[in-house]
Amino acid sequence: MKLSRNLLAMVLLSFTVLGATPVFAQLNDDLIEQAILSGGEPLQQAFEAADRGEWHKAAKLFPPLAEQGNVGAQFMLAAMFNEGMGVKQDFQQAAKWYAKAAEQGLAEAQFSLANAYHEGKGVKQDDFQAFKWTQKAAEQGFAEAQTNLGIMYGLGRGVKQDLNFAKMWASKACENGDQSGCDVYRMLNEGK
Repeated sequence: MKLSRNLLAMVLLSFTVLGATPVFAQLNDDLIEQAILSGGEPLQQAFEAADRGEWHKAAKLFPPLAEQGNVGAQFMLAAMFNEGMGVKQDFQQAAKWYAKAAEQGLAEAQFSLANAYHEGKGVKQDDFQAFKWTQKAAEQGFAEAQTNLGIMYGLGRGVKQDLNFAKMWASKACENGDQSGCDVYRMLNEGK
């Protein structure tokens, strides 16, 4: 019965962890530097505007760069639509741009797209798609995605339940510094 109580606790934790939407905090300095190098001065100006909180200016600068396929611009534009920063909040546009950046392999975008599918924000709610994109981000070492993947395996959400995989992914998340991953790992191991 202890495992059932721990799975219930994991379900409750999943409402806070799986529903978390990373936006600007997830955009690391390496990504910004890489995006600027690939996008040149216009992209640098867009990121600088965003950094200064000049969202309306950023909203004019990012779209043409995103249309050209710049992954950093795509992610930023998605995040801006998701939060309504400089643009009218539009979850469908956010999902569209997250998907474009996710397809290019950006872990932050994959994780954000997974959250959109989990919540049904801008896309039809779909646990399988949420699992697919969470797994892609987790495999790149994205700790929050690893936590979510552990929860999904633990609950059988979007994938067949597998407590061994749940423990493995929660453990990886914990090793990568995600406290929620440590909490999930502890819950799973208390249920032995």
